[in-house]
Amino acid sequence: MTSDPPKTAIKLPLDDNGITQAAAHAKPQATGWSRWFLIPLVMATLFTGAVIGMYFQPPGLRVFFNATGLEPGAGTDTPIALAIAQVQAQEQIAVVSEGDILALGRIIPFGDVSSVATPAGAGDARIAELRVKVGQEVAQGDILAVLDNLPQLQAGVASATATLRVRDANLTQTRTSIAASRAEASASLERAQVTSRAVQSDLARATSLFERGLTTRADFDQIVARASEAQRDEERAIATLSRYDTGSQIVQADIAVAEANLEAARADLTRASQDLERAYVRAPDHGTVLDINVRVGERPPSGGMIDLGDISQMTVQAEVYQTLIGRVTIGDPVVVSADALDQDLSGVVSAIGLEIGRQSITSDDPAANTDARVVDVIVVLDAASSTRARAFTNLEAVVRIDAGRAE
Repeated sequence: MTSDPPKTAIKLPLDDNGITQAAAHAKPQATGWSRWFLIPLVMATLFTGAVIGMYFQPPGLRVFFNATGLEPGAGTDTPIALAIAQVQAQEQIAVVSEGDILALGRIIPFGDVSSVATPAGAGDARIAELRVKVGQEVAQGDILAVLDNLPQLQAGVASATATLRVRDANLTQTRTSIAASRAEASASLERAQVTSRAVQSDLARATSLFERGLTTRADFDQIVARASEAQRDEERAIATLSRYDTGSQIVQADIAVAEANLEAARADLTRASQDLERAYVRAPDHGTVLDINVRVGERPPSGGMIDLGDISQMTVQAEVYQTLIGRVTIGDPVVVSADALDQDLSGVVSAIGLEIGRQSITSDDPAANTDARVVDVIVVLDAASSTRARAFTNLEAVVRIDAGRAE
């Protein structure tokens, strides 16, 4: 049997520190990998510290911010503190507690605010006179303002009045003339009849004498001619008198023309009087002047020149989300709050809208939902709350409805 050759140990060269060259090459490789593992560990530590600092804000961090004047998140368009406040404000309106519904609303007079505009057909007329001031109470039909087209319209009324008088006098003249002509024709007829009777008597005597041969033929023919002429005069007088009878077409036509002219003049005066109203701005209903949006000499704005409202009874228009409107009933008690009010207002639900529309009352929050579908709910305030709310027309408020608790 052959024996295995003896094993000889291979010695690796050593460096100055007594470490083999292989170990020297392996040590830097392990150290590089450990450094790469430290990077995510440091990032995770920084992120965790940032989250803890923003959420808990330890005393030391708050002292740092107070000393430097910095604000968490102030380097962005929407600071963190502001964003959180906006979210909380939005949630405050959206949150519904047991039996309660919160909604945005605005305080308005009974029946809302009326914007009084100029009368139809006023054209480019300007304000010549303002007869009311803010806070003044007015009745329906009171003149609020006068326009500068008043003199022109007054001249139109004066002209129409004068024309009416002329037409009325013309009708009177026509009737008087017809009556005079009828009297004259009647007199002419009577004269013709007297003459005709006299001539007929002469004709009868002349006929008797002619038959007995006591008169000449020439004298007889002359009397016959006179009788014939007298008869024609009588017939002509009868015809003339018939022209002025009440039922004749001529009289009816003359009077009809005069009466038609008179009616036309009356219509012109009525139209001119109606046009005169274009110079006056009147109150459409009883109320209080809330605001005047124009000055003397200016052209009235298209959106209305004077705001009126019945502030003797104040109400609140609330916009309730369509998903919650089914819980609201007439008579539900309501509490209205706003920063401008020294204390909350109270009232009851008096009306619920029948149409779902887009939300028009929004908060100052730029992230608020302006496309929400809502239903208008009208709240009538009690006497004490109505008195306190008179000076806060269109004030935005938070409305809390105790749904389903109507007495």
